[in-house]
Amino acid sequence: MLRQLRHDVWATEQLIGYCRGLKPDQLDLTVPGTYGSIRRTLAHIVSSDEGYLVRLLGALFHEPPFRANDEATLDDLARHVGHVKDGVERLFSRGDVDGDRLITDTPLRRPDQPRFEMNAWAPLTQFVHHGSDHRAQINTTLSAHGIDPPDLQVWPYAMELGASRETK
Repeated sequence: MLRQLRHDVWATEQLIGYCRGLKPDQLDLTVPGTYGSIRRTLAHIVSSDEGYLVRLLGALFHEPPFRANDEATLDDLARHVGHVKDGVERLFSRGDVDGDRLITDTPLRRPDQPRFEMNAWAPLTQFVHHGSDHRAQINTTLSAHGIDPPDLQVWPYAMELGASRETK
């Protein structure tokens, strides 16, 4: 699970880095059937990742937490992805990642919101699924507008880490 979360964070970092090469108006591109603009979708990914980690850690892990908005800059997103990366490492450094552990509340819950319970495996799994889904939407948006998207699969990540390589 740790490697999956690390890949997820890597892929979001790669996508933010790729988007730095786009023009400002390209960050506002959309296509039907996706979450929204590239910028808005990236902000949603990062905000959600922080929310999953708050649930899993049982506490805020940096201040202030990121709030997704359409004005978020790529620098804002990159800074908060750094927080997400640190949060993932903190979660797994505790050595007690138990998917069956019951999470009973979140420090981000407002008093007017209901309490909830869920097993830790649910936000762990959602973390990976959610990011992959929305990054694919961004790549679809790029492709639909004639822009070659970055390769965010596990393969280039594994090659970067030396876990996979071409042989002759």
